[in-house]
Amino acid sequence: MNMILSKLTVVVKALMLVLGAGAAALGVLTLAEYRPADRETLIGDHEVEKVLETGAPLTLVSLNCGYGALGDNAEFFMDGGASVQTASRERVERNLAGILEFLQGFGADILLLQEVDASSGRSFRIDQREILSKAIPEASQAFALNHSALFVPYPLPPIGHVEAGLLTLSRAPIREAERVSLPCPFSWPVRCVNLKRCLLVSRYPVKGTDRELVVINLHLEAFDNGEGKEAQTRALVSLMKAEAEKGNYVIAGGDFNQMFTHVDNSPFPHREGSRWTPGRITPEQFGDGFALYADNSSPSCRSLSRPIAGADWDSFQFYLIDGFIVSRNVEVEQVETVNERFVFTDHNPVRLRCTLKAQKDG
Repeated sequence: MNMILSKLTVVVKALMLVLGAGAAALGVLTLAEYRPADRETLIGDHEVEKVLETGAPLTLVSLNCGYGALGDNAEFFMDGGASVQTASRERVERNLAGILEFLQGFGADILLLQEVDASSGRSFRIDQREILSKAIPEASQAFALNHSALFVPYPLPPIGHVEAGLLTLSRAPIREAERVSLPCPFSWPVRCVNLKRCLLVSRYPVKGTDRELVVINLHLEAFDNGEGKEAQTRALVSLMKAEAEKGNYVIAGGDFNQMFTHVDNSPFPHREGSRWTPGRITPEQFGDGFALYADNSSPSCRSLSRPIAGADWDSFQFYLIDGFIVSRNVEVEQVETVNERFVFTDHNPVRLRCTLKAQKDG
């Protein structure tokens, strides 16, 4: 009996130590939780040269960079794959070099990049902002955190430390940039280490006018029950309408994690066994003052349930969830999903060619 009690005591003490350590770790993560303000100034309001002009060609490119670790070899546990660490340091460096090369080839005026790591264990703490900023020589840039976690403790092995966000690069100088928080659908304790989604809003003066081009870089919710996507979309609608009512030119682009319902998505059916289903955005949510654009000539995203290198593309799960939304005073000439075949990231870039329409001020 004494021996049984002694063993039981050891087990109880060990359990208490584990629970105590877990509680302490949870306390640290709670105290260290990233709590951004509703609105944060990234670049203060200041005078810059008016470079953008009405009637002049303007090219924007949006790309989810997959934090440099989601190349064609990658599979990821959140999407049904087996891996947490999806790339070696050498592969991350190769992916970033490949992304940089094709971004430079676009010659874009403005780049909207998502999932850019500033200092994360999953990408070996490489500051990807420094590398990707070379896509536009002497770029004006703004960066907004949307994932800052001291340590993400799940799964096993754990994800670890994450510092990542949205990066906007442009040839024209940014007059002002702001981080605008979006509703977070997660509650404590998951909220402590999850993404805090936001809009990266950059403002550019337009030559010969009192108006601005307002460019919104975004990456909306992915792994929620749908309510988060809907709430974040409503916040986007509200901001875009407020800017359009001022007479500004408004362009929002990025990874919506939702398909536009008026665009034919039949080339990318939801295959049986697919773990993730995108949300839906309708033109009616934005009203007559805006137009939604996505190009279905190629998929904009691929599933991470398995590597795509060497896979049968006819049986692979693809999505069309990246695109642009523009105000009616922006004349769209072309929107194209450029098929880079997911070699260096799990998304394809989307290119928007447009012009700003001349308007009467006053």
